[in-house]
Amino acid sequence: MAARLPARWAAALTSSSSCLTSRILVTPNRTLLPRTAKRGVQYGWATAPARNKPTRFNQVSAGLPIPTAGPAAALERKAQSTPLRTGLVAVKKGVSAMFDMKKGTRTPCTILQVDQCQVVASMTRAKNGYWAVQVGCGYKTPDNTTAPQLGYYEAKGIAPKRHLAEFKVRGEEGLLPVGVQLTPDWFRVGQFVDARSNSRGMGFAGGMKRHGFAGQGASHGNSKNHRTIGTTGPSQGGGSRVHPGKKMPGRMGNERVTVQNLRVLKVDNKLGIVVIKGHVAGPKGCIVKISDAIKKKPPVDTFIEKTNHLILERNEGHEERLQQARIAHMDLKDMRKSLQTPTPQL
Repeated sequence: MAARLPARWAAALTSSSSCLTSRILVTPNRTLLPRTAKRGVQYGWATAPARNKPTRFNQVSAGLPIPTAGPAAALERKAQSTPLRTGLVAVKKGVSAMFDMKKGTRTPCTILQVDQCQVVASMTRAKNGYWAVQVGCGYKTPDNTTAPQLGYYEAKGIAPKRHLAEFKVRGEEGLLPVGVQLTPDWFRVGQFVDARSNSRGMGFAGGMKRHGFAGQGASHGNSKNHRTIGTTGPSQGGGSRVHPGKKMPGRMGNERVTVQNLRVLKVDNKLGIVVIKGHVAGPKGCIVKISDAIKKKPPVDTFIEKTNHLILERNEGHEERLQQARIAHMDLKDMRKSLQTPTPQL
């Protein structure tokens, strides 16, 4: 075993036996590592093994983008799968059918009601790291709303909302002013949309109902184990433990389900409904997020410009109302602070 160097081995070496440079220490036998470590990943040193063809994949000549990292690169990769504009938050009222007397066809459909859908906030790239529009629907009584939420809505001049949802957009042009109200004609008849909602919850379920297990034998020695899943912790190769993700009894349903490429059959501003073809997951009264389909072509630019113009035209003076709400919020905030400060005792 080689002898250990003293604690101050660098100072113990004399000039005759070693040549000391600014960064690398050279001895008669070998060149030691630099005094300041420069082998970190931040200095370009990696632990990955050497490859024969490091540039085999993602070559620019193959038409593939250069592999980059960072928030800007992530937004660029997701640009094609992000809608150009925001969506709506609706309530599922039920399932019906539409009949075409000329063709003699029956089309099942889902009726979604848009209830006081307003823009609550806008998420920007500089502040939040992405582009998105926060939309709220419904009405919530102030008595059932917390004080921070009341201040949040008070600064925007909006009544408390029952539900809030975010819709990511591709860029800044997809943002909308705070306080404008969205109506069902935000979508056009014939276009495709994606509907996201939570499926119907079915409570605690066994393995046969939840995962479709066949069950065990019905006779020949089986006693009170007909619907059980059997052993769950295998020995030897399994390590005598239950592996994560094992199919077992548990809570069934109440999961986020996205149904894509649903055609809009009817839009009615007077009734406040959007009728789409097909079925949407969830029971009556569940919240459904409707947005432009990402696997279909987006609406034409002329329709997007028209809807944006109509929204701003129906909500004239939204900037003035927002500014007045902010001023009133600051005044009320100062008044509440003054009431909370204890009075000095004489």
